[in-house]
Amino acid sequence: MFGLQVQFVKQMFFSEGDDEGFLGKNARRMMMHLSIPIDEDLQQTLSFFEKIEARRGGLDILCSKDASFGYLVESFPRLLLLSVESHLKPMMKFLEDIGVQRGSMRNVLLLYPPIIFYDIEKDIKPRLLAFEKIGAADKGLGRMLVKYPWIISTSIQENYEEILSFFYREKVPKSSVDSGIKSWPHLLGCSTSKLKLIVEQFGELDVRNKKLGQVIATSPQLLLQKPNEFLEVGFLLWTVCWMTGIASRLHYYLQVVSFLEELGFDRETVGRILGRCPEIFAANIEKTLKKKLEFLASIGISKDHLPRVIRKYPELFVSDINRTLLPRTKYLRKTGFSKRDIAFMIRRFSPLLGYSVEEVLRPKLEFLVKTMEKPVKEVVDYPRYFSYSLEKKIKPRFWVLKVRNVDCSLKDMLAKNDEEFAAEFMDVGRMPVPSSHTSPPTSPPISPH
Repeated sequence: MFGLQVQFVKQMFFSEGDDEGFLGKNARRMMMHLSIPIDEDLQQTLSFFEKIEARRGGLDILCSKDASFGYLVESFPRLLLLSVESHLKPMMKFLEDIGVQRGSMRNVLLLYPPIIFYDIEKDIKPRLLAFEKIGAADKGLGRMLVKYPWIISTSIQENYEEILSFFYREKVPKSSVDSGIKSWPHLLGCSTSKLKLIVEQFGELDVRNKKLGQVIATSPQLLLQKPNEFLEVGFLLWTVCWMTGIASRLHYYLQVVSFLEELGFDRETVGRILGRCPEIFAANIEKTLKKKLEFLASIGISKDHLPRVIRKYPELFVSDINRTLLPRTKYLRKTGFSKRDIAFMIRRFSPLLGYSVEEVLRPKLEFLVKTMEKPVKEVVDYPRYFSYSLEKKIKPRFWVLKVRNVDCSLKDMLAKNDEEFAAEFMDVGRMPVPSSHTSPPTSPPISPH
């Protein structure tokens, strides 16, 4: 009987999975970003990690039952006293029910073994309930648990409330905080005193309130950078410290900041770019950022014009060249635009290559040529044409002008608000044509990577 119990525990804790490298990496990350007082269960977990780390291979052998099972039992001896039928099997079923797949179960159990002793109804469910407030219901709870199983520890639960209160005081939208925590729950191990320091650094870049919320929602890991290395050149003094993993990321972040400054952006503009497109700060300089500059240069954007183009549409840096930028450029060339035309349009309207061929470029060009009977070259003078809704603005205004036999430029047709358009072309104070696109045109969404 005892042999069967040992076998079941091994099967439960050391389930087969294809992410063996994730366990050790995540264990190190969880420890690295922990800066709050810890409870007894977390202390036991860290002691278990230390025993594994002392072995050859360190935490990378955490998922090996031959290498770490003995240390698991030594650290948590009550494990082999648990009933298979009344406790272990119900625990497995519960974890599966909330979205923890069998192959990912070890990510939860080995990174936080005390969970196995918890009562499902009295301990686990009430603690997970706290995260339903951020929209992590049903399977979302399981995904959070796999990423950061410490979320049900007492220490993290208490710090979660502290973090919510902190961002409330900083006037960061709660929806942004919720999104950040769901995607990067490691934030929950960071003390509010450390968060305050990094938030102040963002403030120096004029990234506050809603702007800071955008950063947290899309790149929450940036909050876990070391405050004194956020924008300082003195990172070399710190690389000798034991948190080498963080230092390398900080070094890279500083390189991205320097890269943008070398392009001609001042610190305030860097802050605006960060608020609008924080993914840039996770991009590889050589393989991504410089490649985009080379692409823009290849289609005729000079160094003098690059800063303006990037400032107006920084998403170009994270748009995939082969899947988005190049196909859209080729389509424009195919439809009659010269290389010089395309460069001129991008200089005047940077988001041009952010628009889909099938959803935006093709239908609007076809309407321009086939229905409006205008040459494609007219768009060269007013590339913002692509930003307006075909159904809500372009078509209604064109038909109004056609009925009145009025011929005008695309800019005169579209740039005016409804009242101005009606006053000039209809001699009335308000245009009786449905059009909800009266606000300034918006940029396209970020292109898929």
